[in-house]
Amino acid sequence: MNLTLKVWRQNSPDDKGRIDTYPATDIPEEASFLEMLDIVNEKIITDGGEPIHFDHDCREGICGACSLTINGVPHGKERGITTCQVHMRKFRDGDTIWIEPFRAKAFPVIRDLIVDRSAFDRIIAAGGYIDIRTGSAVDANSLPIPKDDADSAFDAAACIGCGACVASCKNASAMLFVSAKVSHLGHLPQGQPERDKRVLAMVKQMDAEGFGNCTNQYECEAACPKEISVDHIARMNRDYGKAILAEQFV
Repeated sequence: MNLTLKVWRQNSPDDKGRIDTYPATDIPEEASFLEMLDIVNEKIITDGGEPIHFDHDCREGICGACSLTINGVPHGKERGITTCQVHMRKFRDGDTIWIEPFRAKAFPVIRDLIVDRSAFDRIIAAGGYIDIRTGSAVDANSLPIPKDDADSAFDAAACIGCGACVASCKNASAMLFVSAKVSHLGHLPQGQPERDKRVLAMVKQMDAEGFGNCTNQYECEAACPKEISVDHIARMNRDYGKAILAEQFV
């Protein structure tokens, strides 16, 4: 396959940035999107140029580090996959592919296609945990959990924090990410003692990071590689409202 790449290049967070054009020649159809970038980078390095900088780790759809916007869509147009799971057979010979970083005020560009998503880490640090004594694992059946709650907790826990929900939202809202982290623990018995404290702290930190508001258009669910349900947003909103009321009457 022979392709044309339009790639966002930015030397540093303070650099203005630009779109550069690169030929991607003799790309195997079975190659993944990141392998295609590896092939292009080899040619750039051979010619004495600066390779395209992009983030990656597992390349198995687990970590979400490979977050790229492909032709305007976070992780590409296929549903339920990360960038590293996109294969070149999904494109046609001669295609032009636009590759950009995730765009959000809270995700500043570090270099080229790499963004700083540490805002998510600070949201988790604000309340995405439970305070319990740790030790050996308890018996699996010692804390009975209704199946609906267990299923919802698993759905929320599948979030890998890649940021596609933020990049797909016109307001750069992080509501799907935050609600998944809140809902995950909120469905489990261990998460109940700090339920109000958790949602208040995490939403406060989300706002402090500069993420926008949710307008319920659900681009986040469509772009999420783990297909996290927007039902978690509704649940978080209910928990937040209850926590605000409880706080006023303490």
